[in-house]
Amino acid sequence: MNHDHSESHIWIVGGGIAGMAAAAFAVRDGQIPGQHVHILEELGLMGGSMDGAAAPAATEAFVTRGGRMLEERAYQSTWDLFDSIPSLEHPTISVRQEILDFNDRVPTRARARLISRDHRIIDASDLGFSVRDRLDMFRLIATPESQLGSRRIDEAFTRHFFSTNFWQMWRTTFAFQKWHSAVELRRYFLRFMHVFENLSTLSDVRRTVYNQYDSMIVPLQRWLVDQGVDVRFGTAVTDVDFVDHAEGGRRVTALHLETARGHERLTLGQQDLALITLGSITADARYGGNNTIPQLVRDRIDPGWSLWEAIANKASDFGRPMAFYGNVDEHKWESFTLTMRGDALLQRITEYSDNQPGTGALMTWVDSGWHLSIVVPHQPHFPSVPQGTYTLWGYGFEVDGTGDHVHKTMSGSTGREILTELVGQLGFEDLLDEVLETTEVTTVMMPYASALFACRAPGDRPEVVPDRSRNFAFLGQFTELPEDIVFTVEYSIHGAMHAIYTLLGVDRTTPPIYHGMFHPRAAARATTTLLR
Repeated sequence: MNHDHSESHIWIVGGGIAGMAAAAFAVRDGQIPGQHVHILEELGLMGGSMDGAAAPAATEAFVTRGGRMLEERAYQSTWDLFDSIPSLEHPTISVRQEILDFNDRVPTRARARLISRDHRIIDASDLGFSVRDRLDMFRLIATPESQLGSRRIDEAFTRHFFSTNFWQMWRTTFAFQKWHSAVELRRYFLRFMHVFENLSTLSDVRRTVYNQYDSMIVPLQRWLVDQGVDVRFGTAVTDVDFVDHAEGGRRVTALHLETARGHERLTLGQQDLALITLGSITADARYGGNNTIPQLVRDRIDPGWSLWEAIANKASDFGRPMAFYGNVDEHKWESFTLTMRGDALLQRITEYSDNQPGTGALMTWVDSGWHLSIVVPHQPHFPSVPQGTYTLWGYGFEVDGTGDHVHKTMSGSTGREILTELVGQLGFEDLLDEVLETTEVTTVMMPYASALFACRAPGDRPEVVPDRSRNFAFLGQFTELPEDIVFTVEYSIHGAMHAIYTLLGVDRTTPPIYHGMFHPRAAARATTTLLR
């Protein structure tokens, strides 16, 4: 492969964290001039699924569609990137150092991880395993992926396993359902075995000062712009032209764009590269408010998947998107953000959980008909929150189940009804009228939120750099990185690093994938935790 890229232009499709990381690595490590790096983003802002912003059509309300767990040992590519990005508020230190300093000041140690129907905080340190559960876990870990194939998680365990405290914590921490891929669960066990002993407190979690859009995406975007990177908003890529020469390999020759000016064809030069983000877990997300219900879109209106569909038809090793978007009911989530003009609910949760805001973790109601969970972040969670306004985030895993206090499905409930259900689960009915009067609820329905955990077969996800590629790579959560785990910021950044280093011939190794299983002390502690 020719590594002379002095005249190369890099065209990056998608301005999510993967595309932004690819741009950063191209400039920082590939020595590509910023002016030669172009990010094509359909929307009017960067960050993709790592969002945090004012709520649509609401006054002084805020929303995040999802939350992400950061972790020190397993997120090596993430820390490698953000160690070189200056903090937005303290530019003399890096974003990574800012996160480490913040977590020293506000450490996580949850005291109310699981909650029963009668409002009792469960002793979550008792994982609840039977002998059979332990044997099944060890068997799954020891079984090669080639033998697991497309098996579901519930094909690897008995019914008892799904009633354990361990499963209740694991599924809500990492977003697994029992019908998801056993291969992905195995990868998570290997990757995060070192967190087993702290699963009930989540003390291994690393939080950002604000929501991750403001704490990570905004400073990264500022750094990219300072380097001269060309960001083109309102630019959708609808198709890609490839050529395949027997001896010259496969190349991207053109990108088809839709902009405000209409259709355009962007021809790539001989030294140009294309990095293309595939799929989206937040495509077709729709919002609701206090008195409205978010629409569930089933027919892929947004173009988040259509580009991958167009590309997949061009080669057998470009993946099969249908494997991931094909079952909305197995992958949909609904999340909600409370914007509270007063601290009555926040103070009561603090007293109940014995956690100050930002020091707890997920609080999960294991018997809830909607399987509700919430997180109370450090306040303020948004830099622009007015004084005296507070936020928290939550979601439901069983959105078509019937609520225990609002006898409707979560997917069929308004924001006020979801808030009523939450207050009932907390047992704070005496606060209900005040909380309803002073809270703006923003709900989000996401049809593909956990689609990346779908049971899959080899080839459903394309390689980051496909065989015989000369100038293109694929980015995002729907690519194949052996041994690594999807649904993490790390996966997107690791893939971007791999793509840039491979295509540009960067003489720098990617950080090794951390496996707790292969570190003797971590493995020993995890085994002790499983056996107690």
